[in-house]
Amino acid sequence: MSLRCITPLPCSMVGHKLQKPPIHKPLFYHKPFNTPYLKKKIPARSRLAKTTINMAVITTDEGITRRIGNHHPNLWDDDFIQSLSKAYEAPSYGERAEKLIKDVKDMFNALPVQSSSAEDLYQHLSLVDHVERLGIDRHFQTEIKNALDYVYRYWSDKGIGCGRESTHADLNTSALGFKILRLHRYGISSDMLQQFIPKDKNLMHLKSESNEEEIKSILNLFRASLIAFPEEKAMDGAKSFSTTYLKQALPKINNLNLSREIKFNLEYGWHTNVPRLETRTYLDIYGEDSSWASKTINNTFYEKLLELAKLDFNMIQSVQQKELQILSRWWTESGLAKLEFSRHRHVEYYLWAAGGCIEPKYSAFRIGFAKLSALVTYLDDIYDTYGTLDELKIFTKAIKRWDLSATEGLPEFMKVAFKAFDEALRDMAEEAKKTQGRDTLDYARKAWEVYIDAYMKEAEWLAMGYTPSLEEYLENGKVSAGSRVVTLQPVLTLDAPLSDEILKEIDYPSRFDELLCLTLRLRGDTRTFKAEADRGEVVSCITCYMKDHPGSNEEDALNYLNSLIDERLKELNWEYLKPDNVPLVSKDNAYNLSKGLQLLYKERDGFSVSSIETKNLISKIIIEPIPI
Repeated sequence: MSLRCITPLPCSMVGHKLQKPPIHKPLFYHKPFNTPYLKKKIPARSRLAKTTINMAVITTDEGITRRIGNHHPNLWDDDFIQSLSKAYEAPSYGERAEKLIKDVKDMFNALPVQSSSAEDLYQHLSLVDHVERLGIDRHFQTEIKNALDYVYRYWSDKGIGCGRESTHADLNTSALGFKILRLHRYGISSDMLQQFIPKDKNLMHLKSESNEEEIKSILNLFRASLIAFPEEKAMDGAKSFSTTYLKQALPKINNLNLSREIKFNLEYGWHTNVPRLETRTYLDIYGEDSSWASKTINNTFYEKLLELAKLDFNMIQSVQQKELQILSRWWTESGLAKLEFSRHRHVEYYLWAAGGCIEPKYSAFRIGFAKLSALVTYLDDIYDTYGTLDELKIFTKAIKRWDLSATEGLPEFMKVAFKAFDEALRDMAEEAKKTQGRDTLDYARKAWEVYIDAYMKEAEWLAMGYTPSLEEYLENGKVSAGSRVVTLQPVLTLDAPLSDEILKEIDYPSRFDELLCLTLRLRGDTRTFKAEADRGEVVSCITCYMKDHPGSNEEDALNYLNSLIDERLKELNWEYLKPDNVPLVSKDNAYNLSKGLQLLYKERDGFSVSSIETKNLISKIIIEPIPI
């Protein structure tokens, strides 16, 4: 399948149907670049063989020279994980939550339904926005649909507030409405946002609003601008204007909570803002402050909404802690903990899944994704650094035969990795059979075989000292990134049967799957290329771009690649939100995995170096409950 970059035409929407922008094939701009192995001595770390270790090269007692990554060890001791209390498992918490859910449903039912005023429509939108940001929207799907259907009946080409008695759209209501309606797949055009972007950026349309109200309106315009499709000029203009405005406004804001909210949105945007992070952040900011809800919810209802959100967060966290204990036991009992040349990041991968997949019943999705992602990392370290080329050829053949006995004669670390890998695939296939009604093991194995072949090609490039063109590299790299293989089986465990035809719309050869893989490879390389070059892994998007462009430097490459990522993420938005036959639960959870990846690569390689931002995220989302 050829890699496609796009330069699409603007996307138009008619009714509830979104029209797909046309896609054009790209130009990939095509000097060898080599980084020698570093050979400073470091302490020995492997338990599998006594070794003499250099910075990136070790020599074992058997006389085999191996490269290592010298990664920091596992940060989450199994004893600590097993000690987590899961404090909110008691039935009384569930009973209280059910009572509060009923109360919030009453709040929805009390919304006005006979008016088209911007104020009344804003009440519907605001309550939907509250329950979504607080992570409790799964309890109110019917109520949300009714509220949004009501709003959509009064939506005009210029937004909300352009009825018979009004000539100007209401910015706050229109911007919030655009964001929510688009994310719920209603057909609306982004052109209506253009009216809110003043030609003179020192001027505002809404002079009647107080400064704080104006700031909140611009914040909603910023949030709306992030849900962009390719070539939507109005969205680009809205983002540019609102970003500049909010940054200039921040020093003048007296409301500390509003300031924190703006900083959070500017920092995390949309593609790195996973649901559980957003929920925890808003509970931390507004847990004791009702000002954000004062226009739409009275204090009594507000207190119930907040109590439900806090209780729900902690109950879900207890479920996640229980799953984390299962995962940690697997890691210990599988023998993978003994592979000390590799990165042990099973907890970090669990965060990746748990940050977006919230439903308690989807344990198989979260645990399975974490296992497969951890195994991808072990395989990555075997293929990229620790294994010799001769060993890798035998190892690859053994995997493609799916026969553990074929690993005889190979080092113990390969046997351990293969056994854990094979068992995990079998277990996931059994889980998938419960919802799919058929055996999907062979289908999954074929995907893994393609993935292993891509790994083997990169190992051969490394052995030959070959740097491919960027196009050749990405064609292979979007496979070796591993997104498809770690997503496929977990998605199949969700309670949404996927026929072979529908599976093609979310898995290979769909553009949705290709973009998940491509954005992972691109973002990963921009964060890891320096550390990988230090380990002797010199081929990356950056080096391939520099080969294609003699005289270019790293900064040139990064500027091009970051721009490419931004455009692909816009296209991913389209592929995610366009109408198709894929069940929403399947698409939502696959898309949230992409957001989790962008979050964990936001500042650095948050997997290889997980002792900073990633560790804090794990504590905040999975370990520390919300005070009640």
